[in-house]
Amino acid sequence: MIISNNIAEYACNKDASVKSALEQLERTGLQILFLVDSAGKMSGVVTDGDVRRWLLEQPLADLTQSISVIAPSKYVSARQGQRISDLNNVLVSGKKRIPLLNSRGILVGVVEEKTDIMKIGTKKIGPNHPVYIIAEIGNNHQGSLETAKSLIEMAASAGVDSVKFQMRSMDALYGENAREESNSLDLGAQYTAELLSKYQLTDDELFQAFDHCKKNGVEPICTPWDLESLAKLESYGLAAYKVASADFTNHELLVAVSKTNAPMICSTGMCSEEEIKSSSDLLKDLGAQAILLHCNSTYPTPFKDVNLKYLPELKRHGFEVGYSGHERGGFIPLAAVAMGACVIEKHITFDKTQDGNDHKVSLLPDELNQMVKQIRSTEIAIGNSGQRLMTQGEMINREVLAKSLYVKKDILKGDTITRDIIGIKSPGQGLQPNMIDRLIGRISNRDMKTGSFFFDSDLKQSSSRKKRYEFSRPYGIPVRYHDFEKMSSQGHLDFVEFHLSYQDLLLTPSDFISGKQNLFFAVHAPELFEGEHILDLCSSDQVYRHKSIDNLNHVIEHTALIAKCFPEQAPPILVVNAGGWSKNDFISFDEKQNRYGNLKLSLNEVNTELVQIAIQTMPPFPWHFGGQSYHNLFVNPDEIDSFCSDTGTKVCLDVSHTMMSCNYYGWSLSSFIKKISGHISYLHIVDALGHDGEGVQIGKGDVDFYELGEILREACPEAPFIPEVWQGHTDNGAGFWSGLNYLEKTLK
Repeated sequence: MIISNNIAEYACNKDASVKSALEQLERTGLQILFLVDSAGKMSGVVTDGDVRRWLLEQPLADLTQSISVIAPSKYVSARQGQRISDLNNVLVSGKKRIPLLNSRGILVGVVEEKTDIMKIGTKKIGPNHPVYIIAEIGNNHQGSLETAKSLIEMAASAGVDSVKFQMRSMDALYGENAREESNSLDLGAQYTAELLSKYQLTDDELFQAFDHCKKNGVEPICTPWDLESLAKLESYGLAAYKVASADFTNHELLVAVSKTNAPMICSTGMCSEEEIKSSSDLLKDLGAQAILLHCNSTYPTPFKDVNLKYLPELKRHGFEVGYSGHERGGFIPLAAVAMGACVIEKHITFDKTQDGNDHKVSLLPDELNQMVKQIRSTEIAIGNSGQRLMTQGEMINREVLAKSLYVKKDILKGDTITRDIIGIKSPGQGLQPNMIDRLIGRISNRDMKTGSFFFDSDLKQSSSRKKRYEFSRPYGIPVRYHDFEKMSSQGHLDFVEFHLSYQDLLLTPSDFISGKQNLFFAVHAPELFEGEHILDLCSSDQVYRHKSIDNLNHVIEHTALIAKCFPEQAPPILVVNAGGWSKNDFISFDEKQNRYGNLKLSLNEVNTELVQIAIQTMPPFPWHFGGQSYHNLFVNPDEIDSFCSDTGTKVCLDVSHTMMSCNYYGWSLSSFIKKISGHISYLHIVDALGHDGEGVQIGKGDVDFYELGEILREACPEAPFIPEVWQGHTDNGAGFWSGLNYLEKTLK
């Protein structure tokens, strides 16, 4: 059991409408609301089940009525100060969350079942959530509010989650005559007391620093060193408290902090195992939300004393764990994250030579920036447990570097496949060599020419391809010149999309497209051109940008040659990845605007009379020649809508790319598509996994295709589409036909 002060999501004004209460239930996903008046006094409890039952009983439900009409006449609550055993008994009786009220009936907290997830402000902390990074200023502001504000801004720009300060009453800690009596202290204590007295912020200055944190988008938290300071901090209202190592054995302070119902982050430095157990047991008995930080309180901590192997042992005390580091440098926290730390705390400074031990173990601005970036990379690299899956990059390399089974001489449909006719060669586009025993002895279900690869379909008895699919919009498949005739003749298609390489631009289309075609076509422009030039119409390098314009105009000229083979064709759609990528990190908002401006200039220099350009929506981490990049343009729906509204540009909605963007940024796919619906002229439909699992077979990833069908019918009912499945062209287009089979059930 824990007691939380996170009441904002639970509290609902008793006079709110049923509709707004439903919206709050949907938004929070908590399944329960505590009804309060304007002063915070409890009046009732409503669950989503109560609302459903009420709706079923009301044939013509009026959602403008007050939510109070639904609230049952009785509800269970807890009183502040009630014994923990009594609260546990209430939860055991079947209640997962109950309101905690003070003596005046005001909602002050939530009693709920213990969870591994803790929340500070809007950030969730615990397994499968981003590491919570705390920049500890402490007294490194040297008593200057302006320095404190500058440190806050530095920390915020580095991307930390929280900035931490310390508050102490020197009188409460050292006596009313602290300065005078410090002369009688031991040398170390005397030095510390002198520094603390010298470099304190006033209470008002500290509160101004907290305000500055919020202004800069980071959560202020603070260490209260005494009960007097805790009372002052409570009057301000903080989202969480830090308990210093020196106070983890101070049970009086632990009890007082727990009574605030705020999350607690507790350092365990300078404590014995027995003391850690004693204090942890107390926190559990108090129902406190806490995270324990492994810490060595030596300044600086020798690396031999860091002992990160203690982290799993610390977790056995019943709380999630983190790491507070006093060693030099910023690399030890990366190892702590790899070992399960969900919170990292490090001191920061502008000058390591200033007075005070903390400065020596603090990070300078560049070091903090680097540590935050490396932590984010480390937590991504840790990944998830479970079965190993090939990554997108591995699949790309496997196609190029791996080997496949192939037929060493012509065989006919009905022939028996024997070992002597099976060979192994690169590239890895067909069955892997480990499948050879499954092939031997099978009856071939097709004619095969010498050198042809075996595929998964050779292990099956029949093809799932249909002659005609029923869609309410035009559909096609991607083709290359060499397989156009074969692929387009396998069943009815409305059109094909030619995926061009820069080498294809040297070919004559009519050599591959016989006669006059009675279907339509689109073209996907190459991304890579001769000389390893990746198309970028947005580049700030003017020479590079104009070379991209020349390359795209060459593609358009080549498209005009294809059009001669399709006499009924209106100006075809040309799908273009316009550029806007970067190699090391995402670019700033201002720089993005500059690049959108460059794209606008480039489009004015492109010959658009012969084609309808559709710029493809992009994922956050695309794969380009040379590896993975960061993508900045045509990723955000608001930016896409703004650019297209201003220029009249159309887009190709790539569902896989857009799903990956939604996964990474936490957006709704439905809202994204609706935002850009007026600009969609073409569709690439395919699945996605996570934020960089591109081109997954349809129905095998994160996209809800039934919901997608409804969205697309409303957003762009006439836009043509292709299933752009990764390696869908292999095995006579098996991936495309499989995708169309699935989509026929969801997009009709």
